[in-house]
This record gives sequence, C-alpha cells and structure tokens, in this order.
Amino acid sequence: MEPNFQTSFIPKKPMVEERVTPVRSISIFTVISFILLLAVLLGTGGLFLYRESIKKSILEKENSLNLAKNSFEPSKLTELQLLDKRLKASTEILDKHVAVTPVFQALSEITMKTVRYTKFDYTLGTDKDAKNTSVTIKMSGTAVGYRSVALQSDLFALNKNLIDPVFSNLTLDDKGNVLFDLEFTVDPSFVNYKKILATES
Repeated sequence: MEPNFQTSFIPKKPMVEERVTPVRSISIFTVISFILLLAVLLGTGGLFLYRESIKKSILEKENSLNLAKNSFEPSKLTELQLLDKRLKASTEILDKHVAVTPVFQALSEITMKTVRYTKFDYTLGTDKDAKNTSVTIKMSGTAVGYRSVALQSDLFALNKNLIDPVFSNLTLDDKGNVLFDLEFTVDPSFVNYKKILATES
C-alpha cells in the first residue's frame, strides 16, 4: 500500500510569529522634560528676536542722530563752543574781580582833616576755593597828635565794611606829628565788582 502524502506547499501555520509589543505608558517626568525643553527653545528664540530688534532700533537711532548732526554746520558748532568757553571764563573772572574804589570812597568819608595817609598797599587772598576774594590793606600815615589817631580809630570801627582796623608803630616825627601804620581787611562783598555793578545799576 502506498503512503498518502500531501503535497501542498501552502503552509498551514504562519512562518513568522507575530509579536505583540506591550504599550508603554509615558511617565510624568517625560512630559515635564518635554515641556521644559519646549519652553527653553521658545525663550531662546524670543530672546534672539528681541536682541535683533534692539540692534536694529539702535542702528536706526544712530543713523537719525548722525543725520541730525550733519544738518548743523560743523564750523558754526565749533564757533558756538568757543563762544561758550569764553563766556564761562569771563563770568568766572567777573565773579572774582575786585574793585578797590569803594575802599577809597569809604576812606574819604571817614578820614579826619588832621590825618593824612602816606602809603597804601593791598593784597588779595590766595584761597582758590573761596567764592569771594579776601582783601587785606596796609597803610601808613601821619596825624596831628595821639588824640587824632584815637578818634580816627573810632571812626574806622564804625564802618562795618572795614574789618579789624589795627593802628600800630606809633612814633613822633621831628615836627611832633604822630606816624602810624594801619592794617585792616575788607568785607569781600564790599569790593566785589559784580555786586558793585548790580548796586549801581
């Protein structure tokens, strides 16, 4: 008896087994990491765009400023700057300028007829920080007797602009007149030229 063979080449079972992959669940850390990555990327992009916008704005303003500068005449600007420096220098000189003429006027008003001055010298203060320049006056003179010197000293004391008058070196000459030296300081506002001009006008 002959064996019974089936000669069909179509397999009854599949050749490759199908594998079922299990579905993985996404963890919360993965979601948070993804959100953070997305936020960092968006922030970086935003900062880059903002920086480019600022650069463009600065460039536009520089161009606008250069156009404005060029619209003025450079020679006129130089001339105006020079004029400004001169005006500032002249104002500073005027503020510190000293006029001694008020001292002469005060001396002519308070000097007695029995007193005569033979020497007049003044020195200006060297304090650069002081707003007003101080003035020290040294004088020499002759008077008819000691009484005239005493009365003259009283008259000096009455004038508030002539500060601390000191009569010294009192000696008699061969004619009996009293020789003296006198030193005092002057109130700076009294000899300030700018204030004198303001008072006169």
